[in-house]
Amino acid sequence: MYLEYEKLANKIIGCAIKVHRILGPGFLESIYENALVIELKAIKNIENIHFSIVRSYLRALNLSHGLILNFNKVKIEVKRVIAAT
Repeated sequence: MYLEYEKLANKIIGCAIKVHRILGPGFLESIYENALVIELKAIKNIENIHFSIVRSYLRALNLSHGLILNFNKVKIEVKRVIAAT
């Protein structure tokens, strides 16, 4: 499947992985946010509400692709979100 912003998404994921390797899990969201300068979540598990929130942001900003990055895992958890068309 072709993703319109695959290169950009991969670059963001790469940056998130680098931040996670340096800081590790367990910090407040604001620490990761300052390190990455995007809105972040450090939660136990990604749930359906998180996808809904990202889709709302995408609609409000007229964007089609988003990422959910959860730093509160031993290995960073990454989920892509594509807005409904």
